Amino acid sequence: MKITVFGATGGVGREVVRQALDAGHEVTAVVRDPARLPVPAHERLRVVTVVDVTDPDAVLAVVGGQDAVVSALGAANNKQARANPLAGPALGAITSAMDRAGVRPLSAVSAAPVGPLPEGEGIFTRVVVYPLLRRLLRDLYADLADMEAAMAASGTRWTVVRPPMLKDEPHTGTYRRAIGANVRGGRVIPRADVADALLAALTDPAWTGRAVGVAS
Repeated sequence: MKITVFGATGGVGREVVRQALDAGHEVTAVVRDPARLPVPAHERLRVVTVVDVTDPDAVLAVVGGQDAVVSALGAANNKQARANPLAGPALGAITSAMDRAGVRPLSAVSAAPVGPLPEGEGIFTRVVVYPLLRRLLRDLYADLADMEAAMAASGTRWTVVRPPMLKDEPHTGTYRRAIGANVRGGRVIPRADVADALLAALTDPAWTGRAVGVAS
């Protein structure tokens, strides 16, 4: 499969690139600075610089002719999301380009607090954790909510992956999943397992058109 990866230099994005190459896929890694991609050169890896991923025409050039798209885009923090939201505008451009190019499978990373509280979740999470996160990171989550809305309004076969706190730990492949919900008691997950979920979503019809919670 030919896969375009946006946000390829980030913690999740670089894991998507590595795992996709390990699985035998051809990868187009979209970056702003090629020097920040810590993945060795590979015969099935193409690195393309796109300065503005909110420009549909620029995005079309790296989406056309591909089989699927993965987005690991997002603002680095709440302040950045307030000043310059990225995920929402970028996915608007990406889905527009995908519709024009006839590329359908799309997965993108969001965040657990954008979704609903898991059924039966503990009182501390319900009363303290989620309300606090949603207040402190409201601009970041608003940007991700706009991203999810852009995907849902598109003609793509989309999946949103919503993880809790991300950790730099080894890939396990044994994380929990909740289709249409967040994982009860989900606190953390390795970035490598989020990458695993983003790639799995491209070919799992049960995940199409759904938000999927993941957690260790």
